[in-house]
Amino acid sequence: MAMKIIDTCISCGACEPECPRSCISEADKIFVIDASKCTECKDEGGPKCIPVCPVECIVKAE
Repeated sequence: MAMKIIDTCISCGACEPECPRSCISEADKIFVIDASKCTECKDEGGPKCIPVCPVECIVKAE
C-alpha cells in the first residue's frame, strides 16, 4: 500500500520535505505521492507526511 494526496490539498508543501524516500512532488494543482516508492514509512514508525498536513488530505491509497 501507499499514501495518497486527495483533492483538498492546498499545495502548502509541508509534506514534501518530511518524506524520507522523496516520494512527494508538486504536480499541476496539488502535490502527489509516487506509489511505487511509498512504503508508508513502515521502517520509520509510520507516515511522516500525515502529521504535518494542515488540511488532512493525505490518506491510505486503496
